Amino acid sequence: MRFATLELDGKTVPVIVSPDGTGYAPVSGWLDAPFDGDMSDLIARCLQPAKQAAPAAWQPLAGLRLRAPLVPRRNVFCVGKNYHEHAAEFARSGFDTSAAKGETAPSAPVVFTKAPSTVVGTGDEVLSFSELTQQLDYEAELAVVIGKPGRGIRAEDAWDHVWGYTVVNDVTARDLQQKHRQWFIGKSMDTFCPMGPWIVTADEVDAANLQVKCWINDELRQNANTRDLIFDIPTIIATLSAGMELQPGDVIATGTPAGVGIGFTPPRFLVPGDRMKIEIEGIGTLENRIAG
Repeated sequence: MRFATLELDGKTVPVIVSPDGTGYAPVSGWLDAPFDGDMSDLIARCLQPAKQAAPAAWQPLAGLRLRAPLVPRRNVFCVGKNYHEHAAEFARSGFDTSAAKGETAPSAPVVFTKAPSTVVGTGDEVLSFSELTQQLDYEAELAVVIGKPGRGIRAEDAWDHVWGYTVVNDVTARDLQQKHRQWFIGKSMDTFCPMGPWIVTADEVDAANLQVKCWINDELRQNANTRDLIFDIPTIIATLSAGMELQPGDVIATGTPAGVGIGFTPPRFLVPGDRMKIEIEGIGTLENRIAG
């Protein structure tokens, strides 16, 4: 099943999206009960959404605004350098101040976060912050949405805690990432985490075998499969939850494949007006433009 957040009558509300992506239905009918919460509330209430029947009738989505499917109540958790080819291109670029000398692939998951204020939906503009950065980059990523809470989750039990998946663009100011020798400032500026178009429940896709693609102005830049992750989703969940309880509605971005702007010689950074399109098979397409 697919779940989105729509702007309806001046309010943002979670809805169910039809399998073809053209219709929606209120979650209250699906729950057979009134509902007045956000997506995090819905996830906490329905830890296994696939076990409930889909609606029989749909209203048209055309003309309605899709918002980010979920704005988490705490930071978006992110994993860096999690595809071998991207880790190598990052090491070659000279922008990686986090690596040990001579390191390409990390020996343990590299974790950072993005503030909730970074999250915007498909179709929303990404601010260029041209007064602060001249090295704006894109990163196409599969994101995991947590359902069942837990701390100390074993890797073999991790899939039981996944509610669904969505698409994320980990927009990054590379010069700020390098200048500050940590990643939060360069990755956590407002609008720097486009997310969407919706969440697809875990039963719908094989997250260990999904094609991830990114186009900039119709040019295919990234094209890889999640089977190439250095640290798989169970390992990431086990790592994050070892000393911290994961909560319903937490979002984990799993890393980006090779083909980002700093991977080219010379680098190919984003400029105002550039169009970014990210597609992950079985989930959907996320499209955003650099404002300017």
